[in-house]
Amino acid sequence: MQGGVVATRDAQKGWTALIDDIVAGRWVNPETGRLATVPYESIVFEPSLEGREAELVRSMRLGSSFAVVCDEATYEAMGRRVATAIAGLGPVKTLVLDHPHADLATVEVLKEKLAGVEGVIAVGSGTLNDLCKYVTFQDGRRYCVFGTAGSMNGYTSTTASMTLESGLKVSLPAHAPRGFFVDLSVSARAPAYLNAAGFGDCLARSVAQVDWWMSHRLLGTDYMHAPFLIEEEDERILNGMAEKLPAGDIAAVAYLHRVLTLCGLGVSLTGVSNHGSMGEHQISHYIDCFAGDRHPGSRHGQQVGVASLSMARLQQRMIAAEAPPRIGATTIDPADMERRMGPKIAPQCLAEWQRKAVDAAGAEALNARLEAIWPELRQELAAFIIPAAEMERMLKSAGGPTTAAELGVPADFYREAIVHSREMRNRFSFLDLSADAGELEAFAAGEV
Repeated sequence: MQGGVVATRDAQKGWTALIDDIVAGRWVNPETGRLATVPYESIVFEPSLEGREAELVRSMRLGSSFAVVCDEATYEAMGRRVATAIAGLGPVKTLVLDHPHADLATVEVLKEKLAGVEGVIAVGSGTLNDLCKYVTFQDGRRYCVFGTAGSMNGYTSTTASMTLESGLKVSLPAHAPRGFFVDLSVSARAPAYLNAAGFGDCLARSVAQVDWWMSHRLLGTDYMHAPFLIEEEDERILNGMAEKLPAGDIAAVAYLHRVLTLCGLGVSLTGVSNHGSMGEHQISHYIDCFAGDRHPGSRHGQQVGVASLSMARLQQRMIAAEAPPRIGATTIDPADMERRMGPKIAPQCLAEWQRKAVDAAGAEALNARLEAIWPELRQELAAFIIPAAEMERMLKSAGGPTTAAELGVPADFYREAIVHSREMRNRFSFLDLSADAGELEAFAAGEV
C-alpha cells in the first residue's frame, strides 16, 4: 500500500518536488525566516531523459563548444549518448579518462585537456564530478553533470573532495554545477554496489547529527537544523525501500537521489558539511589516506556505511550510560602521528587536531558542562538516533557491506582508523569524547 501512495504522490508532484522550490528560491528556511538561495539553475530527475539531453545542456548556457568528461564505464552508460545528442549545439570533445583519481595531479592533466573548450559536461558520479567541479571553479567556466548512479551525495555540494600532493584527502572550496540531471533508468541499471554505496552515505545522517548536536551543546559550536528538515521525510521513505535498491527499483532509486541531492543542497544552506560528515567520514578518510596497499578499492559510500554502524554503536553505548563520560587532557603524540601518516601529512593533521584538543583545565570545564547537561543531552540525542541494529539491517538489505571484513579492510587497520581518524579534522565528535575519556581503544577492539 505504501508503494502505491508514494507512486501517486510523485506522479503528481514530480521527483524534484521541494528541490524545485529550493532551487527557485521559493522555500523559506524556518531557522532564518528568509527565502533560501542556492547556486543552481536546474535539477531534473526523470524516468528517462533520452531525447532531452541537448535541450538540457542548451538551457545551461555553457557556451558554443563542449567537452563531455567521463570514464570507460560512464561513457558506455550515458556519455556516448550525451555527446551524440549535443553534437548539433557546437563542437564536442569527448574525454574518456582512464581510471581517474580525484587528486591535484589529475586536475592539472584535465586542465590541459579542457583547453579551448567553453562548456564542461561531466557524465558520472563522485570522482568525475569532483574533477570537473574543481577545474571549472578555478577558471570560472560553467559546467553541468549527468549523474549515472546514486553513489554519493556530492553532486550538488559546493565543495570538491580532493587528494592533496601530500596524500591528504580534504574538501576544497569549489562551485556547484549549473545543472544536475538524472536519468533514473540509467541509475537503476548501474551496478548494485554503487547505489548501495549511496545508501551508505545517506545512512550517515543520524550519526552525523548526533555528533554535531553534541558538539554544539558541549562546546557551543554552530549548529543548523535546516539540512535535516529538508531530508527527513525522504529519508524515512528511502529507509523503508532500501531492500528494493539492489533490483534497481525506479522509485527506490529516485528517493535515493532525492536524499543525496537534499544533503548536498544542505551545504548551500549552511556553508558547511557537518550535517552529513562527522566522525563516520573521518574514519572513511583515514582509510583512503593511509591504507596504502591495504586499501581494497572500496567506494567512499561503502566505507561511510560501515563507519556509520561503528559510530552508531559507539554513540548509543555512551548515551545509554546514566553518568556522563569523564574526560582528561587530550594526549597528542606527534612522533606516532608521523610514523602512521608520514612526514608530509602529519604536520597538517596535527595543526587541525590541536585546534580542538583540551588541556587539563579545559577537560575539567568540559566535565562540569557534561555533568550539567547530560540528562537533557541524552534525551535530545535520542530523537536523532536510528538503532544500530536497524541501521545494519537496512544497509545489508540495500546490498552494502556492514563490516570492515566485508569491505576487505584488515581488522587491525580499521581499528586504527577508529582510534586515530579524529586527528585529521577539527570537528569534535563522539570519537573525541570517547578517546579523551580513555574508552575508544577498548571500543575499537571489538569492531570487525
